[in-house]
Amino acid sequence: MADLSQQLQEQVLQARTRAEKLNIVGGGTKGFMGREANTQAGTLDMSEHTGIVDYHPVELVMTVRAGTTLSDIEAALAEQGQALHFEPPHFGPGSTIGGTLACNLSGPARPWAGSVRDQVLGTRLLNGKGEHLRFGGEVMKNVAGYDVSRLQAGALGTLGVITEISLKVMPTPAASLTLVRDMAMDEALHYMNRRTAEPKPITAACWVDGKVYLRLSGAKTAVEATAEQWSGDVIEQGEAFWRSVQDMQHEFFADKDAPLWRFSVGATAANPSLEGDWFLDWAGAQRWYRGTAELSDMEPLARAAGGQVSLFRGGERNGEVMHSQPHALKMIQRRMKTSFDPDGIFNPGRLYSWM
Repeated sequence: MADLSQQLQEQVLQARTRAEKLNIVGGGTKGFMGREANTQAGTLDMSEHTGIVDYHPVELVMTVRAGTTLSDIEAALAEQGQALHFEPPHFGPGSTIGGTLACNLSGPARPWAGSVRDQVLGTRLLNGKGEHLRFGGEVMKNVAGYDVSRLQAGALGTLGVITEISLKVMPTPAASLTLVRDMAMDEALHYMNRRTAEPKPITAACWVDGKVYLRLSGAKTAVEATAEQWSGDVIEQGEAFWRSVQDMQHEFFADKDAPLWRFSVGATAANPSLEGDWFLDWAGAQRWYRGTAELSDMEPLARAAGGQVSLFRGGERNGEVMHSQPHALKMIQRRMKTSFDPDGIFNPGRLYSWM
C-alpha cells in the first residue's frame, strides 16, 4: 500500500514542461484495448499507487487508490460478505480498479446490477496541468457540479490520471444457481428478454454454442421457486461458467489474436447478418462476434440494431477501432479533452486518432 500522488503529480508537471506525452499504465492487462499505444510517449506507472483508503461496510462504500488490484478489493469485500456487483473482468492478476473504470468494463450482471460507471460515487484526478482535483464524494445523492467521475468511464485515460475512486458496494447474494437448455440463437433472444421482463431474481443471461444460460441470484427461497417454474437443467459448476464469461476465459474468447467485435445494441434487435461465431450476453444487449471485417462495414449493421460496434481485441489497431462519432459529439469530446488535458499529454490517440 502506497500513496504516490505527489510523485505522479510531479511526473505530469515535468512532462508538460518538456512537452512530452505519457501512456498511463496500471497492471498492464488491458493494453490490447483501444488503438495502438503511442510508442514515442513515456510511461506513467500506476501499479504501485495502491491501497484501500477507506471502507465502510455498513454504508456500502469503499474508497481505493487506482492501482489497487481487483483481487485485493474483492478479498476485502468478501470478508464482510460484500462484492462489486458489476462483476469486473480480471484479464490477469494485475487487473486494477483504475483500468476497469477507464475502460468501462462490467461483467454478466451489468443489465441488472449496473455498470462500473453507475457504481462510482467520486474520483480524484490529475489533469493535464498537473492539478490534483476531487470530483463527487461518497454518497449517491452528491449532485454538485458536473458528473466528471462517471465521465472517466470509457475515456481510456485520455481525460486525466485517475488516482482515487469511491465505489458503491453491495451484499453478496445468499444463493445462486444457473439454468441451461438447448436453443437456437434467434429463439434465445426472445426467450432471454421474455424471462428478464418477469419479476424474478435473474442476474445474468447469455447464449453460446446453441445453449441459453440463465443465472438466478438472491434469497434462497426466491431462487429455488423460480428454478422450479422455469424449464432448464441446473448446472453444477454454474459460478465457474459465469466466472469464465466475466473474465473472458470461456473457450469462445480463446483466440486472443483473432479480431473480436463488440456490438452494444438493442436487446431485442435481430442479430446482424454475419457469418461466423457469436456470443450473446446481457440478454442480447452485448454481442460478441469473431471474424475479419472492416469497421466501416460493421457500423451500419450496429446502427440498424440500435447501437454501436467496436473492434474490442485483435485485428488492425493503428486505425480507428471505436464506432465513429457524429460531428457534433466529436466537437464536444474535443472540447472536453482540451479542458482536461490542454496539451494532449495523456494517452495520445488511444481512444480516437483525433484525440
